[in-house]
Amino acid sequence: MKLYFDIDTQIDFMFPAGALYVPGAEKLLPAIAKLNREAVDGGAKLISTACAHTEDDAEFKTWAPHCVVGTIGQTRPGCLLTGSDSQIIVEKQELDLFSNPRTDALLREFAPTECIVYGVVTEYCVSKCAMGLLDRGLKVTLVQHAIQSLRDPDAGNFLATFRTRGGTIA
Repeated sequence: MKLYFDIDTQIDFMFPAGALYVPGAEKLLPAIAKLNREAVDGGAKLISTACAHTEDDAEFKTWAPHCVVGTIGQTRPGCLLTGSDSQIIVEKQELDLFSNPRTDALLREFAPTECIVYGVVTEYCVSKCAMGLLDRGLKVTLVQHAIQSLRDPDAGNFLATFRTRGGTIA
């Protein structure tokens, strides 16, 4: 079974008015919506991660406040929601989705043969997801036209390491 990972495609990251906008992220929406639909229409599971911070979250010492629970910025654009039970939202308070134990539980439950990863930000949360999956011995494909970085050199370093570790870029 393929398992798709839609990483942090929330309003605060995806749109210019968002609290921690990733320049150019809004251009990814059609590709991400297509991948999400492909996942559920093809019988795969879709894990959509979501930053979920409190108003005084410790992460805000490093990053501007973003994705505060209950705000518009924490929600996903409607075009990325499938309305299917196959789309599972996993909230996290840290960059690494594996900080939420539910992630490993879902991997055990679904036992994927391949993981497809996309979203924002390439060198941060997407990297944590892709490398965490590789660390768990899984086959991982990163969809290049459906990711966006903040700093191209940092993203390039991650992509080189990802390939060296056996990841595939499509």
